[in-house]
Amino acid sequence: MNTHDFYFDLPEELIAQYPLKNREKSKLLFLEKKTGKIEHKIFEDIIDYLEKGDCIILNNTRVIPARLFGKREDTGANIEFLLLKRIEGDTWETLVKPGKKARIGTKVVFGNGELRGEIIDIAEDGTRIIKFIYEGIFQEILDILGEMPLPPYITQKLEDRERYQTVYSKKEGSAAAPTAGLHFTQELLDKIDAKGVNIGYVTLHVGLGTFRPVKVENIHDHSMHSEYFEIEESVAKLVNDTKKKGKKVIAVGTTSIRTLESSVDENSMVKSGSGWTDIFIYPGYEFKVVDRLITNFHLPESTLIMLVSALASRENTLRAYEEAVKLKYRFFSFGDAMFIY
Repeated sequence: MNTHDFYFDLPEELIAQYPLKNREKSKLLFLEKKTGKIEHKIFEDIIDYLEKGDCIILNNTRVIPARLFGKREDTGANIEFLLLKRIEGDTWETLVKPGKKARIGTKVVFGNGELRGEIIDIAEDGTRIIKFIYEGIFQEILDILGEMPLPPYITQKLEDRERYQTVYSKKEGSAAAPTAGLHFTQELLDKIDAKGVNIGYVTLHVGLGTFRPVKVENIHDHSMHSEYFEIEESVAKLVNDTKKKGKKVIAVGTTSIRTLESSVDENSMVKSGSGWTDIFIYPGYEFKVVDRLITNFHLPESTLIMLVSALASRENTLRAYEEAVKLKYRFFSFGDAMFIY
């Protein structure tokens, strides 16, 4: 199966540059995976498709202001870092621009010297490992010096940082938002809960995989970057009990689905715990846990559209995307959503 098999033509003007004022008023395309039937609704209508006893699983990761602008200590040249994941303590894996001259031993000053760093290693994929030096609390310094790491296709500056966070974000550590969750308001979650739909939260800190394009022709040759996840025992029990009762497990976003599908034992039971996942889901994959998926519209030829195609079939997915383009749905992080059921 080739990368180009997941291409679709997307007019640039359909790439959403800003979030809607009301999160739950975005468009929602319903795609029935067995028949390919398509319906068009508003996101708040999702509640009509959830049944008592189902469980909906959301990713409660919180985006950190992971983009840092500094100056090289030796030359004074500007240099930009994107924090991808904490390796341990004050050591982080980062993307660096410009990267060619960012060699081991390069020292960088951020702000007025409140934060300093030194590149101590270069990974095989070209990412840089940097060790930070500072006084005080790192997160507080990051809140002052860092900027939200909006994807490169969003060219407008975001006035309110919280619009790139889900309303239920809790555990800091992501380099990008789990964007399917941006459509939920607390009021909608309360309505879902009142209907008897169980709500559970997992954590997956979104990292380099979100930014890395598929550069190989054969998708089987692509390697996913690992991302850290956590599943609490109560959530594992919720998912397993839901499956036993014959009810549906609905994942909100590709990060939630990857977390759940990474945590299955030989009996197809979800295990609690934490770890790293580099699971790559594409057509042919047999889902062990997740029945339905709420997701945004993704980039052509990306691992995300491949994951969606694994659940809904490539043909159904591309036909739904073509209709979304025709009806001028808004695409990507701040765009509209689809529900595969």
